[in-house]
Amino acid sequence: MKIRTRFAPSPTGLLHIGGARTALFNYLFARHHGGEFLLRIEDTDKARSTQEAVQVILDGLAWLGLNADAPPVYQSTREARHVEVALELLAQGRAYKCYCTAEELQAMREQAAAEKRPPRYDGRWRDRDPAEAPAGVKPAIRLKAPREGEVVLQDLVQGTVKVQNEEMDDMIILRSDGTPTYLHAVVVDDHDMDITHVIRGDDHLTNTFRQIQIYDAMGWEKPQFAHIPLIHGADGAKLSKRHGAVSILEFREDGFLPEALCNYLLRLGWGHGDAEFLTRAEQVELFTLEGVGRAASRMDYAKLTHLNGVWLRGADDTRLREDVVMRLAKAGIVVDAAAMERILRLMPGLKERAKNLADLAVSAAFLARGVPLPFEPKALALLTDEAKAMLGRLVPVLEATDFSVAALDAALRGFAEAEGRKLGQVAQPLRAALTGSTMSPGIDATLEALGAQESLARLRAVI
Repeated sequence: MKIRTRFAPSPTGLLHIGGARTALFNYLFARHHGGEFLLRIEDTDKARSTQEAVQVILDGLAWLGLNADAPPVYQSTREARHVEVALELLAQGRAYKCYCTAEELQAMREQAAAEKRPPRYDGRWRDRDPAEAPAGVKPAIRLKAPREGEVVLQDLVQGTVKVQNEEMDDMIILRSDGTPTYLHAVVVDDHDMDITHVIRGDDHLTNTFRQIQIYDAMGWEKPQFAHIPLIHGADGAKLSKRHGAVSILEFREDGFLPEALCNYLLRLGWGHGDAEFLTRAEQVELFTLEGVGRAASRMDYAKLTHLNGVWLRGADDTRLREDVVMRLAKAGIVVDAAAMERILRLMPGLKERAKNLADLAVSAAFLARGVPLPFEPKALALLTDEAKAMLGRLVPVLEATDFSVAALDAALRGFAEAEGRKLGQVAQPLRAALTGSTMSPGIDATLEALGAQESLARLRAVI
């Protein structure tokens, strides 16, 4: 048996953290077993599905590196097949036409509420003669579900879960307007796509028992199910916008690396000993559903930020420069060839302090700016008349210095000693003059990255 998993988002909203983790788990499970990972866009809600949301899903998955093994299947294109299966069930006597009006169904719901029981269809058309059908009412098609016994689910995460058949009513599989219901369409699509494992959030658990009834009615082999716990906010409540449950692409805009986000999401509900930092190859090798816990996970943005910083420090400098240049360009800062070289040269020092790519771009901006620099208030406060006079005495020392890190370090230490100052008393105003801020990588590395001509031009402008 070839393992086939699927991620099946609905484009009625944005791809958020929970959906991204579900996609990741499906992807890793398929890759671990040498199988296939597929994508299905469940766009049957025509009123709420948007092309913009579809594109966000596709862009988000591409950014995360969760590439499907085939082009996406759009559920809306398969409506004829969903109808075909519903009519086949009707022909086999495993489904029936229901002529209930909207008013009758509402009355059933109201009666159930008054009797303090769950609203269920009472089956009044289950065995009734269709000849009694009222004129002008288009029927829905309902599954003739078993009324005795139970549905037993051997869930790969939740364990054994049972529901009595008497607790479920005869679900609609084809609406009176001829359109298939979501629960029915999903079963047909999973069967036709040869999905072997359905890995999804545990909020779908109740749906699964109804879907199993359709599999059984059609005599189809059922996939194995794994219902993973949801992600909650730090307060334990269901993750929502107030917790930062936003589009995955907003994490990209905020400067998170995709490998850091995937690493964090993997560890959010799955574990392998003390392993915390895992490459994609290691994730594929180690991932099993046995490692998924049953309890809901809590989103911890501080931990994600820390993890992102670790991945950032290990990232390729050229790749980071490309992102920084893009972010600076969006901010209206022109990055010429000289500035690109400076950014790359100083990147090892810049990324040591950054928590995300947005921070990195801000800290690198001084390398692309020209004279006169914009100055932060704290930097301006360091540039007193006394500091400017000191920098004036430093200029000829730097003019005579080879602009290598070692030579600059020696020159600055020698100058500080000659001035009777600590190195920091020289470095801080020098940093302010060169960068417009009070933070940068080592002052010798900063000077080396800027180069002699640019460094001296900035100093003279301040003096």
